[in-house]
Amino acid sequence: MRWTIHGERSLYESEWVNLRLVDVELPGGERFEHHVVRLPRPAVGTVVHDPDRGVLLLWRHRFITDTWGWEVPAGRVEWDETDEQAAARETLEETGWRPGPLRPLTAWFPSNGLCDQRFSAYLADGAEHVGDPVDRHEAERVEWVPTDELHAAVAAGQVTDGLSVTALCFAFATGALV
Repeated sequence: MRWTIHGERSLYESEWVNLRLVDVELPGGERFEHHVVRLPRPAVGTVVHDPDRGVLLLWRHRFITDTWGWEVPAGRVEWDETDEQAAARETLEETGWRPGPLRPLTAWFPSNGLCDQRFSAYLADGAEHVGDPVDRHEAERVEWVPTDELHAAVAAGQVTDGLSVTALCFAFATGALV
């Protein structure tokens, strides 16, 4: 039951986001225009885990939703880098910690009925402190949160960012975080 795409047109474009109208046809023949948000680059996040310290997180405010919460270091993949390189770069820039070896955790489309954005999450075994975060505007504070406290924070709704909550819950569910 695949939908047929007859074309699409731009409503708005920038280097960060494109809003499009896509001319689609359902298998039964109904045809209409569907709003689609296209993001030119994927985003990545890193769950940095140290058995003695916990998980490296940022406590930050998001103005769009006017919410505070814990987040994993994350950001957009640049054109000249791999997802893994972006995950390591974003972690260092946002936290001041260079992540240990990275391994893929999972990838997903957070809102595939409206948007083509792709998220990928990596798991890092520990990190080395290099200095202050380069992106000081990213977070009010950067902390190692013990894993048992992180369980409670997730359950209490203190992790509301979609990339972070998905990556952390996936890591808990698969035993990557205990």
